[in-house]
Amino acid sequence: MTTPGFGAELFLGRFRTDLLDRLAGVPRRLDDEDEQFLRHLREFCEKRVDGDLIEREDRIPDDVVEGLKDIGAFCIKIPREYGGLGLSGLCYLRALMIVTTVHSALGELLAAHQAIGLPQPVMLFGTEAQKRAFLPRCVREISAFALTEPDIGNDPYRMRTTAVPDPASGTYTLNGVKLWVTNGVIADLLMVMAVVPASNAGPGGMTVFVVEADSPGVTVEHRSSFLGLRGLENGVVRLHDVVVPGANRIGDEGAGLDIALAAQDTGRLSLPAVCAAAAKWSLRIARQWAGARVQWGRPIGEQEAVAGKLAFIAATAFALEAMVETSGRLADLGTEDTRMDAELAKLFASERAWLVADELVQIRGGRGYETARSAAARGERGVPAEQLLRDLRVGRIFDGSTEALRTFIASAVVESHRAGGGASAAGDGPGAEAARGDEAGPLAGHRRFASRAARRLGRLAGGFADRPDTELGDCQRRLGRIVDIGAELYAMGVTCAHAEALKDHGDAPVRLADAFCSQARIRVEEMFERLTANTDAGDRALARQVLDDRFTWLEEGIVDACAEGPWVAEPKPGPATGPNLRRRVPAGGAPNPAETRRVL
Repeated sequence: MTTPGFGAELFLGRFRTDLLDRLAGVPRRLDDEDEQFLRHLREFCEKRVDGDLIEREDRIPDDVVEGLKDIGAFCIKIPREYGGLGLSGLCYLRALMIVTTVHSALGELLAAHQAIGLPQPVMLFGTEAQKRAFLPRCVREISAFALTEPDIGNDPYRMRTTAVPDPASGTYTLNGVKLWVTNGVIADLLMVMAVVPASNAGPGGMTVFVVEADSPGVTVEHRSSFLGLRGLENGVVRLHDVVVPGANRIGDEGAGLDIALAAQDTGRLSLPAVCAAAAKWSLRIARQWAGARVQWGRPIGEQEAVAGKLAFIAATAFALEAMVETSGRLADLGTEDTRMDAELAKLFASERAWLVADELVQIRGGRGYETARSAAARGERGVPAEQLLRDLRVGRIFDGSTEALRTFIASAVVESHRAGGGASAAGDGPGAEAARGDEAGPLAGHRRFASRAARRLGRLAGGFADRPDTELGDCQRRLGRIVDIGAELYAMGVTCAHAEALKDHGDAPVRLADAFCSQARIRVEEMFERLTANTDAGDRALARQVLDDRFTWLEEGIVDACAEGPWVAEPKPGPATGPNLRRRVPAGGAPNPAETRRVL
C-alpha cells in the first residue's frame, strides 16, 4: 500500500520532509545498464542525428527512427520478459533529456509512445495475455493515444467516438474522429478512447481499445502543423466502422477514463524532464554568451540587469533537475502516491521553463530572435533560442493546460479536505513536527519558511471544503493561486533535498538551492498577498461585458485577415473523403533482448 505523496500533504498543511528522506538510502547513481544505455543514446544523438535537418524538413528521418529502435529507445521501461530493456523510470527521464536537446520532436516521439501510448496502459491494466501480445511489438512498433476530439479538450465527457459491441462476434465497431494524435501519422498501434453505449449488458461508458493502425476504416486525414515542434507526427485520425476484437479492450467497459488518467499521471513526469533539459541547455548558452558578449567595456553577464537573468536561469535549472531526479526516484520506489507530485511538477516546470527560454532570448537580444539558420548563414554560431521558445510553449497547453491543471488539482485538494484532512487538521500529523523543528543545515531557514507556508496553505485550502461546488466556479483564480503556492513549496522541498544529496559537488548545490528558495519565497509571499488583494471580481464583470459585445467599438481600425470558417470544425461521420496520409516507418525485425543489452 502506498503512502501519501509529498505534494498532496502540502495542501493539508504538512511540509513532510520525511517523505523525501526515503531517498536518503537510495543510490544517486543509476546502475551500470542504465548508464550504458544512456552513453549509447548520447553517442547516437551526437553522431547520427541532425536537429537542424529535422527543423528544416519538418520530419524525423526514417533512419533516425530506426536507429532509436535499434538501441532500444522505444522500450526503455518495458520489462525484459516482454522483450524490453527493463531499465528504470529515471533512466527513461534522463533519456528524454538527452534526445530533447538535439531536437524537441525526438522527445515527443519517445514520450508519446512510452508515457501515454500503448506500453504504459497495458503494463498497468492489461491482462497477462495482452501484455504478451502487445508489449513485445512495442519494442519496434510505434504507438499513439487517441483521446482528444475536435469538440473536447480537457472535458472528456463530451466524447463522441463510439464503440458498439456485437455480442455475437465478441467485437466492437468504432466510429469517430480524433484530433491532435501525437505519433498518429506514423503509429502502428493506436490506443483509442471511445464510448460504449449503455445497454442491458452493462452501463457502458468510456473505454480503451488497442486498434491496429492499418485496420480497414482507419485514416489519417490531416497532418497538423504547430507554432513549434517541427517534425512532430501529429494528426487527425478518422475511425469509420473499424472492427476491433473484444480481446483488444483494455480494462472493463467504462474504465477508460481511469486508465487514461493513470497513464497520464505517470506520463506527466516526461514533461518536467523535457523542461529540465531545456533549462540546462539555456544555462549553458546564456553563460557562454554573457561571458563573450561585451557592451560598455565589460561582459554583459557582469552587468546587474543581465546578472539577474543568469541567476534566475541557473536557480530554476537546478530546481527543475531536482524535480526530475526526486520524482523519478520516488516513482521507481513505488512506495508513495506521486500523482499530485507529477501534476505539480508538470505545472511548475512548463511555466518556469517557458520563462527561462524567454530570458535566454532576451539575453541574446537580436540574435535570440534570429533563427539559428540565418545566423549560421552569415557566419556566426547558430543558436536555436527562438526555436526553444516556440517548442516549449506547448508545455503550458498539452497534457492538461495550466488553467485546467490548476482546476483539477484544486478539486482534488478540496475533496481531500472534505474527506477528512480538514482545515482544523492542517499542519498536524506525521512529519509536521519534524519539519517545524528542523534547525540544522544551511537550508534550514528555507524549510522553516516552507513549513509555515504549508500550514497557512492548508488552512486556506481547507476553507473551501465547506463551500458548495456551485460557488467554486467563481473562485478559479483564487484556487489557482493556492495551487501555484503549493507548486512553489513542492519545488522548494525537492530542491533542498536534491542539494543536500549532491555532496560530491561541494557547496555549489546548496548555493543554487539557496538562490532558488530565496526567489521562490518572494513569489510565495506575493501570491499569498494576491489571495486578498486582487481584481478578480472586477475582471469577471468586465469579461462578461466583453462577451456581451459592449466594447466592439474598441476593435475598430484594424484588418482581420483570418479565413472565415467555424471556430470548431466538427467532422461529419462516415468514411474518409481524402487520401490516407499515414507515413509508414519500417518496423524491422524485433531484436533479441539479450543481444540488445549486450550491444549496449
